Amino acid sequence: MILYHHLTRCRFLYRVNRFIAVCDVGGEITGVHVKNTGRLGELLLPGAPVYLEHSGNPLRKTAYDLVAVENRGYVVNIDSQAPNAVVREWIEGGGLGADVSGLRAEVVSGDSRYDFAYVRGDVPGLVEVKGVTLFDDEGVAFFPDAPTERGVKHLRGLTGAARNGTECSVCFVLQRDDVLALRPNDATHPAFGDALREAAASGVRLFACVCHVEPDRMQITHTVPVIL
Repeated sequence: MILYHHLTRCRFLYRVNRFIAVCDVGGEITGVHVKNTGRLGELLLPGAPVYLEHSGNPLRKTAYDLVAVENRGYVVNIDSQAPNAVVREWIEGGGLGADVSGLRAEVVSGDSRYDFAYVRGDVPGLVEVKGVTLFDDEGVAFFPDAPTERGVKHLRGLTGAARNGTECSVCFVLQRDDVLALRPNDATHPAFGDALREAAASGVRLFACVCHVEPDRMQITHTVPVIL
């Protein structure tokens, strides 16, 4: 699906904080908004080619959003809102089955908010989406790239819901098209890996969705194994 319409390719210089980076835009040193609060240390390297979307809002402090970066010959989307958009398209196209209906976004269940809810006949369903931007040289993706207590809370909530009869899924959106598998990043956050294994054992379905990514668009093409 097309995500952006006014992109500028430029050069990344450095990150000021989680929200702001500095880029060289045609020779002009410019502050830009980073649409991802993750560390992204393996992607946002000094001199890396990046893609900015012009906001078109004259009242904003920054005129651009940093949405993608070139890395090892691939374009990696880092916009934290993009995974939800492509997963919605995937679900509507039958990714979870043709009998899914009533798809809704941002649904509260228990003490957490989940990305999507739906029904399959009389059975309710919940979906949580996780964007993945960390990859090794062997074609394996890892999540998370930093400790995520929120992610652990989501998994525990889905585990409880699955045990009570809700159809629950986690969709990991792998934002490179050469990925062969996904693993939990136990070295970075072992509690997330433990929670993911417990969720899977309790019936939560895990999908590692590989995407074809271009600067202005992204689409789920297929799934690969989740290795626990």
